[in-house]
This record gives sequence, C-alpha cells and structure tokens, in this order.
Amino acid sequence: QVQLVESGGGLVQAGDSLRLSCAVPERTFSSSVMGWFRQTPGKEREFVASIKHYSRVTYYADSVKGRFAISRDNDKNTVFLQMNLLRPDDTAVYYCAAAGPFATRDIADYKNWGQGTQVTVSS
Repeated sequence: QVQLVESGGGLVQAGDSLRLSCAVPERTFSSSVMGWFRQTPGKEREFVASIKHYSRVTYYADSVKGRFAISRDNDKNTVFLQMNLLRPDDTAVYYCAAAGPFATRDIADYKNWGQGTQVTVSS
C-alpha cells in the first residue's frame, strides 16, 4: 500500500493563503504525474491541479487558475499546492494523488492517494 501524506490544511479567512504539502514514497514519486483533488460532502471528488515530473508542465481547474500554484521538489519527493486568495467555496478535503507519466486531469488515471487534509475558509 503506497502511502502519500498530506499536510498544511487548516482554518483560514477568505483572502488568506495556505500551502499544502504531500510527501510521497520515492518509488511512487519518480516519473509520476502528481495531482491535487478536492471533495466536499455530497459531491464528487474534483480535479484541482497537476504537474508532470520532468517538464513540470502544470494543469489547473478553471476555478483555481490564477490563485493556486502547484509545484514539486523532485529531490525531496514532495509536491506542494500554494493556495492564495482563498474563498469559502474552496472549503474541502484536499487529496494528493499520483498517476502515470501521461496523466493530466482525469481522476481515473490516479491510482495512489493520500488520506486528505481539511481546508476550511470562513467568510
């Protein structure tokens, strides 16, 4: 069982920033596309952002484009999600996930998941 471990969630006010981190086992991190997804109660898990391993090409959901930034440290096997200008509708459990090298936004491509970290944005 591959274990991805997210951290950095919390309770913030609208307009604040948070930085999520996800530690990934090296054998999983190597060559994987890394993604962030989020889920609120009663809704399907949705794509937030992803980043390729070597090119570091990034993809974003329209709802977070310009506010969130995904990055990765390939030496430390860690992926980050910098979230700025947070809004109440960003409130969700955020999940880190790993996929094969050709993945982009499709949740079906992501096979390894973390347990999630709660982000709550108050108005």
